[in-house]
Amino acid sequence: MHLPFTLRKRFVFSFLIILIVAGCTRITSTDLGSGLIPPIDGVITKDTLLDVITDNFDDPDTARVYRSDMHVLGAITNDPLFGKTKAAMYFEMQPDSYPFYIPGTKDSVVVDSAVLILHYDGVYGDSTQPLHINVYGIDPATPIDLTRNYPANYPDLHPIRTLGPLAAPVTVDIRRLGDSVKNRFEQTTNQLRIRLNNDVARRFMKVYDSSNVYKSDSLLRTVFAGFAVTADAVSPANALLRINLVDTSTKLALYYNSSSTGATQRDTSVRYFRCHSSSGSVNYITRDRSGSEVANHLTTTSKPDSLVYLQTGPGTYVRVRIPGLKTLSNRIIHRAELIAEQVPDAANAMLETQLLPPRFLLLSVFDSANNYKRNVPNDFIVGSSGANISSFGGGLLYKTVPGYDRLGTYVFDLSRYVQGIVTRQDTLQTLRLTAPVNDSLHYHNPYPANTGTGSLYYLTPSSIGNTIGYGRVRLGGGTHSRFRMRLRIIYSRI
Repeated sequence: MHLPFTLRKRFVFSFLIILIVAGCTRITSTDLGSGLIPPIDGVITKDTLLDVITDNFDDPDTARVYRSDMHVLGAITNDPLFGKTKAAMYFEMQPDSYPFYIPGTKDSVVVDSAVLILHYDGVYGDSTQPLHINVYGIDPATPIDLTRNYPANYPDLHPIRTLGPLAAPVTVDIRRLGDSVKNRFEQTTNQLRIRLNNDVARRFMKVYDSSNVYKSDSLLRTVFAGFAVTADAVSPANALLRINLVDTSTKLALYYNSSSTGATQRDTSVRYFRCHSSSGSVNYITRDRSGSEVANHLTTTSKPDSLVYLQTGPGTYVRVRIPGLKTLSNRIIHRAELIAEQVPDAANAMLETQLLPPRFLLLSVFDSANNYKRNVPNDFIVGSSGANISSFGGGLLYKTVPGYDRLGTYVFDLSRYVQGIVTRQDTLQTLRLTAPVNDSLHYHNPYPANTGTGSLYYLTPSSIGNTIGYGRVRLGGGTHSRFRMRLRIIYSRI
């Protein structure tokens, strides 16, 4: 059957209208959280971008490093964006038990050597440039206080003095630290080995014994309070080493020959000191931002900026405000995500591949009345298995954009927080971005159980993946021309 020409025109016209309407009602896609958008035919979803206001601050919060955490050692002398960093380690080593002794009489013991061995667990920075390492003794007049937490970023608060060098300065080729170590006592890899001076080895094996300082740990501390290991902060040093003090391959090895049974045959033996649970440790990380790019952007008041800078603790923080949420009308929020993107440093492209962004950023609410950080309401949630960090966001992502193959990006899910503002008129909060190590939040349960004073929730390196001193990134602020920080909202009208 053939339709009249007029009917055919009407049919074609109607079909085109249907196509146009179908195109208008197509659900907008989002890379993250698409499962939150209801799969219902005919639901019209829209998206909008809200501007954010960002400013940079130096983070005064204390950064702490505990004995079981990774420590860092080294120096960064060439970072045009963030300046210089110096990391020094102070720690005690003790025998497995007291009283401690070297088998055999003092006359029968022949000193071979004493070697300080540190387990190396990776590098941040330029591994092609050497580090110059020094080992000193801690002054017994300023021993490590086991009852005190030493803030990594405030070395002058509880200063630890040192005595003379215990070893000749060592030049470390970082690329060789992964080489195999094979001798009759161990076969391993990833060791930084520093031979101590002969007089130091003799003191540990011939002067100290179970009748004097090796009677107890308290007596040992009166004459030997531990090791201080530092790095020269001189160019071209540009790396921090990760050192694991609690690994079994970290130790003081005392090598000696002895004929304790009276036999004439002598053989080399070894005894170890280690970092036990009763051993103290301190990791001081000092930042010098003078002359760096970030120094021109830090403020103490309010200075909205198109560039923001985040450095893993001890570092910096970024204040984030989203005033447009106050006037946003009530609607169904399918997805609200804060997006922060790296602004590449094209002038120092090689450094960008060495001084990498933090593995994790924390977005929190800053409670100015109580001067502490709180969790983002309704979105950062702590359950029986811990915090929902993976779904809330903050982990480092890489994406490809025109001109850049690996652009660091951080995305945070603020859907329930935004829903509470537009529906219940919840309080609009001032947000804070940090790159924490050991940190804590005052946690409040999600609505409707969000009453009360809340509880303290602790974040640790094992849960967030940041090592002290590792990571820095320059992000686009709220007014950046290409990589601006923004809040993207996908919603439906009620």
